[in-house]
Amino acid sequence: MLSLTQDQLAVPYLIAGVLFIMSLGGLSNQESARRGNVFGIIGMIIAMGGTFLAAGVELNTLLIGSVALGGVIGAVMAARVVMTGMPQLVAILHSFVGLAAVLVGISTYMTHPDAGVVHGIEVWLGVAIGSITFTGSVIAWAKLRGSMSGTPLLLPGRHFINLAMLLATIGLIVPFLSADVDQGVQLLVIMTVITALMGVHLVMAIGGADMPVVVSLLNSYSGWAAAAAGFMLKNNALIITGALVGSSGAILSYIMCEAMNRSIWNVVFGGFGTESGATPAPSAQGSQGEVTEIDAASLAADLSNASEVIIVPGYGMAVARAQHLVNELTGILRKAGVNVRYAIHPVAGRLPGHMNVLLAEAGVPYDVVLEMEEINRDFPKTDVVLVIGANDIVNPGAQTDTSSPIYGMPVLEAWEAGTVVVFKRGMGAGYAGVANPLFFLENTRMLFGNARDTISELVSNLREK
Repeated sequence: MLSLTQDQLAVPYLIAGVLFIMSLGGLSNQESARRGNVFGIIGMIIAMGGTFLAAGVELNTLLIGSVALGGVIGAVMAARVVMTGMPQLVAILHSFVGLAAVLVGISTYMTHPDAGVVHGIEVWLGVAIGSITFTGSVIAWAKLRGSMSGTPLLLPGRHFINLAMLLATIGLIVPFLSADVDQGVQLLVIMTVITALMGVHLVMAIGGADMPVVVSLLNSYSGWAAAAAGFMLKNNALIITGALVGSSGAILSYIMCEAMNRSIWNVVFGGFGTESGATPAPSAQGSQGEVTEIDAASLAADLSNASEVIIVPGYGMAVARAQHLVNELTGILRKAGVNVRYAIHPVAGRLPGHMNVLLAEAGVPYDVVLEMEEINRDFPKTDVVLVIGANDIVNPGAQTDTSSPIYGMPVLEAWEAGTVVVFKRGMGAGYAGVANPLFFLENTRMLFGNARDTISELVSNLREK
């Protein structure tokens, strides 16, 4: 049977690394995203194939069966997940990467306890990052799934707790590097428990409004955990892949924080602008007043007379699974000569790019889906804006209310349009837990109800015209 030496193994790993880079490049654009996924799949197949053919790897029934079983489970999970469940699926997959890094680190140390100081540091870092990633991702999964409250749990002296756990993790590495195998394993287990608690504590203290950033950040953690595992196993493919995932996740987290006018440290170490575990109180500005309601028939008439319409989708649209009806609405209006476009805020869903994927799934043309920076200047010349299931991303208090937790966050300036119609179930606050003055403005109309039902009624009224 063909067996590849370490030097020969560099060839398939290099090809796989190039394909992974091409995959990231493809995923940066909607039109090329499918091609990017194909590049990533081919790259992973090549990397796995090279590993199986490496000298010293025994292809036994247990190894082949494990890979096959994992592939089947992954395929079933991916096929069954709905788009609203994608964020929690991504979070739980990150936890698997972290757990793998922990198990690889401990088993590698037990197999080669005298491999040297550098190897010991690699093991220590890999296990620490993996443990934080594992427990943090599980908590993120539970919050996104709704099994756990999204309210930040901010314990008294939480920063000192984090600091104490960090110092303990750093301090224990000194005796670990000089310990025998039994003591070393004990120290590894102690450190794993400490970092596991750190992962829980860090993510528990992060509020629901920050979950898009948390998912992105955990993606970065999982990449660094994989890279650390690559160093432990002397596997270049793991190092390359982990570095790509870790760096891209860190960059994306930074971009997300910029979009929210937050610092990455504020997201990681605090709740959402609050010093207690309670949900932030509604801001005073715009918190009182009367809303003006509208029905589907009246809105259909307004849309028929409009020439420029912008749709702002939010997570509420995803929950209602109304994206296909929204696309149908878009088609009707465009056939009538109305220029319809979509305005996407970077944190519109619970996952970076969530809304873009959701709209692409429904068949919305890519060329009418615009990012916040591209479309914000066009709101003043827009006749009607439809805000479907969004809240914080269209909150004018982010620009005017200095007491608001989201003050300074860049938002879609929907209120600048002639008429704003907000689709909502009720008057509840968004992720940030603050009131939205937009609801009480003179040019705002509220269309209450399930987004799927109200848009279906709206489409029916438009077809009758």
